Amino acid sequence: MTTKETASLGAFEFLSGESIPNFDVAYETYGDFTGDNAVLVCHALTGSAHVARRPDSGGETAGQARAWWGDVVGPGKAIDTTEYYVICANVPGSCYGTTGPASENPETGEPYGTDFPPVTVGDWTRAQRRLLDELGVGRLRAVVGGSVGGMNVLDWLRRFPDDVERAGVVASAARLDAQCLALDTVARRAITGDPNWNGGHYYGGPEPEEGLARARQIGHIMYLSKASMGRKFGRRSAGREAVREEPPDPAAAFFPYREVESYLDYQADKFTDRFDANSYLYLTRAMDDFDLAAGYESDADALAAFEGELLLLSFTGDWHFTVDQAESLAGACREADVDVAHHVVESDHGHDAFLVEPEKVGPPLSNVLEEGLAGRAITDTAPESNESNQFAPVHTSLFSE
Repeated sequence: MTTKETASLGAFEFLSGESIPNFDVAYETYGDFTGDNAVLVCHALTGSAHVARRPDSGGETAGQARAWWGDVVGPGKAIDTTEYYVICANVPGSCYGTTGPASENPETGEPYGTDFPPVTVGDWTRAQRRLLDELGVGRLRAVVGGSVGGMNVLDWLRRFPDDVERAGVVASAARLDAQCLALDTVARRAITGDPNWNGGHYYGGPEPEEGLARARQIGHIMYLSKASMGRKFGRRSAGREAVREEPPDPAAAFFPYREVESYLDYQADKFTDRFDANSYLYLTRAMDDFDLAAGYESDADALAAFEGELLLLSFTGDWHFTVDQAESLAGACREADVDVAHHVVESDHGHDAFLVEPEKVGPPLSNVLEEGLAGRAITDTAPESNESNQFAPVHTSLFSE
């Protein structure tokens, strides 16, 4: 059984102290709830509640072209919807059904724009907890998420540690590093520097599409690795059939339009058709602001109350959320006596690996959901001592029958 719904949860106070009177959360559920089989999936930055394919959708989605983790979540998949009751909720500040900057402000009758309260990852977690209460779900069998969705999972472990039995954090970290913070800053400046941004109150007029396009292009570069970009594009020309709509400057007509440029332009065009510029500002700021240790003495202190099991999954080609960052998080778990396993997957797909290589992501998640860290394929790949920073990659074959 699958459902696509919107829950009206009444007033909501954000961690900033600001409130809105009417708060709606868009969500999808898959499978049947039996009381102890609920799995919450936390989506990444620009994802939606549409995590798995719905047989009754008739081609309709929650704003995305397809289910964003449809090869991992579904009947017979790693997160098996014939066994688990899977919930995925769109986060506050997004533009896929949950209340955000593009939603109507009941006080003015106009979209909130940048009058919408600041949003944090903690607000995402608290909104999800409110939704689960509405659905009658108490303790979760597991909470799983990738990228900033993994930060959302970590926030669950520090904010509601008694509500989670097992957790999976995929391609994520306890906080962003300075390089990623810098790139997110440039992406946001591209939006706010667009003359159509109008201080965030552009609804009903020209939208800041150029700024949002540049921001998305920066994001895509962050998600790919040098190796994967070299393999996909190299320095090749895009060919005569691929012509840019408008050369960015007069001299550009003299030089080749390269495949990598064509790819970035295509991704930008798709993104501006489906996403809201203000939401991109709000959600990237939420990601940048997240720091697991905030309000605690350390990452270990933040996780100390969690008595369940945690699987960390990182990818060797990911420079957005690195293997070293995941291992640092694993070390904090060990310091806090949290049961943890850190799997390092050999991949040159960059950060996108958690989306484009489901055959490497699904099996370890399936094992931890079914058997916990005691499962035969769940072993910590971190070194026995602190003398080495080399982590043994875990290959797909280890998770196959």
